[in-house]
Amino acid sequence: MPELSQQTIDTVKATAPILEERGEEITSHFYKRLFENHPELRNVFNQTNQRRGRQPQALANVVLAAAKNIDQLENVLPVVHQVAHKHRSLQIKPEQYPIVGENLLGAMKDVLQDAATDDVLAAWEEAYGVISDVFISVEKEKYEKAAEQTGGWDGYRSFIVDKKVPESSVITSFYLRPEDGESLPAFQPGQYITLKAEIPGEKYVHLRQYSLSAAPGNDYFRISVKREEGQGTYPDGVVSSYLHQSVNTGDVLELTAPAGDFYLQESDRPVVLISGGVGLTPLMSMFHTLAEENKRPVTFIQAAQNREQHAMFEETAQKAEEHDHIHYHVCYDHVRDEDKSNPYIQKEGRIDAEWLRSILPEEEADYYFCGPPLFLKAMNQILTKSFRISQDRIHFEFFGPALDLEAVE
Repeated sequence: MPELSQQTIDTVKATAPILEERGEEITSHFYKRLFENHPELRNVFNQTNQRRGRQPQALANVVLAAAKNIDQLENVLPVVHQVAHKHRSLQIKPEQYPIVGENLLGAMKDVLQDAATDDVLAAWEEAYGVISDVFISVEKEKYEKAAEQTGGWDGYRSFIVDKKVPESSVITSFYLRPEDGESLPAFQPGQYITLKAEIPGEKYVHLRQYSLSAAPGNDYFRISVKREEGQGTYPDGVVSSYLHQSVNTGDVLELTAPAGDFYLQESDRPVVLISGGVGLTPLMSMFHTLAEENKRPVTFIQAAQNREQHAMFEETAQKAEEHDHIHYHVCYDHVRDEDKSNPYIQKEGRIDAEWLRSILPEEEADYYFCGPPLFLKAMNQILTKSFRISQDRIHFEFFGPALDLEAVE
């Protein structure tokens, strides 16, 4: 890793306070510049996350972390690896980094104006070169690993939709087999793929990341997609609506190899899985893996709005009935009268500390949870503040750009 001059380090670190205050303003302007100058890159970014401000917020957090740790970049390596998984899955290449750097520096200059002196811009240009080299190096290793593993591949691979199965009123599963008939890699339970969607009438190709919802070791992948609603040029759910309405058995979809740093860790401790809504998808892969291993006690807690929107209830309940080491609990916002006698549907309302305390294992466990941002925040607060669970035993996944969990509103 090239060394930065002390002057550059000092200048970049000195920008941290203003980045903390105006970082999202800079990154929002950056994406506006980037899409105006390079509209072909729109397909790389989920436009729903752009409109909701999640992508600018996530990038602002990364830039701020880099500024604060520019003299010790090893401190941000966990973030680098997390982003590098997404970049490899989206097929981000080294030649795209100068484009990003040019527009990021331009955004700093436009937003900060007089505060973005020549010295500040020169320091950040040098720092960005070093930071991008770190990303490129880490991503190179991930590209090589994805391509060289048994059943792996580089770029996109064609998959045939073998089955399309409605799982609830809003979630449908797609069973995907490789068109070439060759083997699949043994991904980590909890990882995701990127799907490339070329939608008739859409100007740009869309890329979306979907968790693999079945255990590894099968001759197919399964993704379980929630249909989102929306309107406009880039409506919320343009890809999910396309998959639900237009993609059928026999159609071909293009996927990148599995990626992601949210996956089941090796341990002898019991496992607690907590899902909110479609957040169950990566946890289903973990759940089936743990069921097959039959080694670690498993507590699976699923929250949904109601029975109609709850996907894979029967699939999960059947596994629980077959295995003594699995404990299954369901919480709905609204419970129908006909569901009140079901032994697995145990709570109406929201998951709270009191109910969790009554069903969690007494011994130390590893916790995995996934769902909407506010759900993640609530679960993290209960586990860390009410139950004093240490951070090394807590694992969660954002669908989309990673955010500051405590700042989620």
